[in-house]
Amino acid sequence: MNNVYRIRRGEGVASLHLDHVQDLPLLPDEVRIRMHAVSLNFRDLLVAKGQMGAGDVRIPASDGAGEVVEIGSAVTRFAKGDRVVPTFFPEWLAGAPDDAALSKSLGGNVDGVLAERFVAKESALVRAPESLTWAEASTFACAGVTAWHALFGIGSLREGDHVLIQGTGGVSTWALQLAVAAGLRPTVLSSSDEKLQRAKALGAAHGINYANEPAWDARVQDLTGGAHRVLDVGGAGTIARSIASTRAGGTVVTIGGVSGGFALSIDPFALVGPRSVTGVVVGSRAMTEALVAFIDEHRVKPAIDRVVPFREAASAYARLESGQPFGKVVVAISDP
Repeated sequence: MNNVYRIRRGEGVASLHLDHVQDLPLLPDEVRIRMHAVSLNFRDLLVAKGQMGAGDVRIPASDGAGEVVEIGSAVTRFAKGDRVVPTFFPEWLAGAPDDAALSKSLGGNVDGVLAERFVAKESALVRAPESLTWAEASTFACAGVTAWHALFGIGSLREGDHVLIQGTGGVSTWALQLAVAAGLRPTVLSSSDEKLQRAKALGAAHGINYANEPAWDARVQDLTGGAHRVLDVGGAGTIARSIASTRAGGTVVTIGGVSGGFALSIDPFALVGPRSVTGVVVGSRAMTEALVAFIDEHRVKPAIDRVVPFREAASAYARLESGQPFGKVVVAISDP
C-alpha cells in the first residue's frame, strides 16, 4: 500500500489526513518514484483554502524529489535507481505553454507528490541536481523554477544589475541565491531584521525593513538608483511601490499575491520611463533542466527553514501558515 496525504479543498489545512491507496500497474510511458522529500509552497495553503486548484479532495504539493523504483515498458529517459524531480506542469515541456498544459499543475489541478510513491510520465521528470541532498532537491520544482523564470526567462540582466526581492519565503530565497550566483546585486525586503541579516549572509547587497521604512520604494531608489528587476510577491498591496522602485527600462515581475491578493490596479502613467510589468507562472521542463544545470555548476544550496518527518506533515503546514519561514519547509519521507 502507498501512504499518501490528502486535503479537502476549501476546508483548510486542518483537513490534511493520511490515506492508503493500492499501487496500480504502470502504463508503458510511466515511471514509479519512491519519494524521499517534499517541500511546501505558499500556493499549498491557497489550495487548502479552495482559492486555487480543482476537485474536492487532492493529494497536495508540487515540489519533491525521489528515486526511480520501476519503469514502464516504453521508458527510455530514465532507469531504476535514477534520482529525479517531477515538473510542476507535467505537460509544459518547452517554449510557450498552451492552455491545456497550464491546466494541469501538481498538487492543484491534478494530484501532487505528498506521498511515499508517485507515478509520472517520463516526459514530466528531470534529473535531480547531483550536488543536492534529497531535502535540498525537493525545493525547486515550483519555487526555484519560478525564481529562475522571473530572473532569466524575461529579457536579459547583466552582471551587476540591481534586483529587488520581496520577502524571504521559498521563491524569494531561491531568487536571492540565484541572483548572487549570477553576479546580480539583490536588495531584500522583509519586516524582520533577523531575516535581513540572514539574507545578507547569503549575499544580499542591501536589506530594507519595510515595517520601519514604509516608503521602501524611495529607499530602493536611494540605495540602487532604481532596480533593473523587481520580483513582486505581494500583489495588490505592493505593486505600486514595486513599480516606483524601478529605474527607467526596469521591469516588475509579479509572482504572487500574499499582500492584498492577485487583482492588480496599475496607474498607466507609473510606467512612463519606460517601465514594464509582466507575470510568470512557474516554468517549463526546459527551464527546470536549465536550473538544474545552473545549480550544479554554481553549487547553489537552497535555504531550508526546517525538515519534519512524513508523519508530522501537518506541522510543516502550520509552520508555513505562520509566515515565519526563511526558505523552504521540507517533509522528509525517508532518512536523509
